[in-house]
Amino acid sequence: DGLELVDCMVTNAVRCVPPQNRPLPAETATCRRFLAARLADLPRLSAVLCLGRIAHETLLRALGERLAAHPFAHGARHDIGGLAIFDSYHCSRYNTNT
Repeated sequence: DGLELVDCMVTNAVRCVPPQNRPLPAETATCRRFLAARLADLPRLSAVLCLGRIAHETLLRALGERLAAHPFAHGARHDIGGLAIFDSYHCSRYNTNT
């Protein structure tokens, strides 16, 4: 499509594709350290777009934040320590073909 990402990266809340494309809590917990390490490698990180509740909650846990303090909501913005976090529904075919 010709789209070029500039100063941008794409990552996942879990490293492996889970069954039915929906990770279990144990899988997100296992992979959280990899996400935390990835975030730590981005010193100029200023914004994150979370596609879906799982991504949102996994990111918050990786940042050591309480979920209740930053509830997921489509279109929401959360500011945490200089990091802008934006929530959106996940664009999975399971969501778009319903």
